[in-house]
Amino acid sequence: MKYFVMVALGTTLWGCWPLVLRPAGLTGPQSALLMMAVMALPAPFVLRREPFRDRRATLALGVLGVCDAANAALYFAAVQRGPVTVAVLTHYLAPLLIALAAPWVLRERRSARALLGAPLTLAGLALILGTPQGGFADPWTALLGGASALFFMANVLASKEAARAFSPLAINSLHAIPSGLLLLLLFGRDALPPALDSSLLQVAAGTVLCGIVANSLFYSGLRHVPTATAGALTYLEPLTAALLGVLVFGEALGPLGLLGGLVVLLSGAWVAAEPRAPAQPAPAPTGTM
Repeated sequence: MKYFVMVALGTTLWGCWPLVLRPAGLTGPQSALLMMAVMALPAPFVLRREPFRDRRATLALGVLGVCDAANAALYFAAVQRGPVTVAVLTHYLAPLLIALAAPWVLRERRSARALLGAPLTLAGLALILGTPQGGFADPWTALLGGASALFFMANVLASKEAARAFSPLAINSLHAIPSGLLLLLLFGRDALPPALDSSLLQVAAGTVLCGIVANSLFYSGLRHVPTATAGALTYLEPLTAALLGVLVFGEALGPLGLLGGLVVLLSGAWVAAEPRAPAQPAPAPTGTM
């Protein structure tokens, strides 16, 4: 049970990113690069030779580095463009994709509920995107959020494989190095934040809680939780972010949008509650926290 709580707490902390990103006013690539730089700071203390002998885990760590750069840049851009609710709920096509892909990539048992939940989730998203408060009236937010979902799916699957050999903190910090380099390669100077000011310090501080702490909790729990279930539990992030959008940023979706949000969230919870055989824990990591 504690591992499910760790996954749930980590994803809830992810939902607090809008509190960090919206007031900072940085672009998606700028926020993503700054986050990767902060997350990479523990790398010298967790770097060990032994985990890299597991080629599959090492390859997964590299895939995570590439995909998380795209995920962060796209998702942060969607959140900053807003509305927050549209950004996070389109981003949360990801758990559905995870449940569908896990049997093929990780050879886990197929989720019957995930297959049935697919059209329900898409119907809920259609209701959200059809509202005038930022759906098709501002399609870029939805497109950015939906595109980030593809890379977030790859993040979760790659993290699960990397946990074969790397500790949670090692996964979190080591993948951030190639992610940051890739952001610089793709965006150049546009990824560099402006001169040191309060917005940089705000994002850096937020990265400690919503990045390092949240990711470490998630990766620790993920080693002992079925991937499809962990993916469904991540619906706590959009629920948290949507509540913040209403309570802090004064956003509203209207009746149809709220109905769509409930459909998306309840579909995810239904998938998460599907009875499954106990998960076999991944091999103990050889890196150290």
